[in-house]
Amino acid sequence: MKRKMGVLFTIIMLVIAIQGSAWAKRGNNIVEIASSDKQFSTLVTALQTAGLIETLEGSGPFTVFAPTNDAFNKLPAGTVENLLKPENKQMLVDILTYHVKSGKLDSREIEKLNGQDIQMLNGKPAKIEVKDGKIYIDNAQIIQTDIIASNGIIHVIDAVILPKE
Repeated sequence: MKRKMGVLFTIIMLVIAIQGSAWAKRGNNIVEIASSDKQFSTLVTALQTAGLIETLEGSGPFTVFAPTNDAFNKLPAGTVENLLKPENKQMLVDILTYHVKSGKLDSREIEKLNGQDIQMLNGKPAKIEVKDGKIYIDNAQIIQTDIIASNGIIHVIDAVILPKE
């Protein structure tokens, strides 16, 4: 049984590595990957409004904790529309850069940071926790890990995280 589980684990890790490297080999950067996936349409719109597309198309590397459309929908009604207004651009930039860490952290490296804060691109700390085998950043669960881009890595989260004052 142990041997079968080991073989299965190896196969799963190989498939993940092949899928991730396929994205990177195509030269797809973080923005291209997010733009090609409908679950990130709100995030991409927010990045465009904030003027952060060029940054996340840059060489990086970056670790992006990417909230899905469903994550944005969990915010109080009108929040996203309000953040997309020109007068709220700096607040939007602060929130979006709170979802990005300079450098490339895969899920194994993130797990090792359990209980620690990591500094996000906006300069503020976000807490990493592992609970019941699941990884969280500031109480948002990482629901998909290790989407490899040519300039970093994406981890999908189930909530929008907000910087602490």
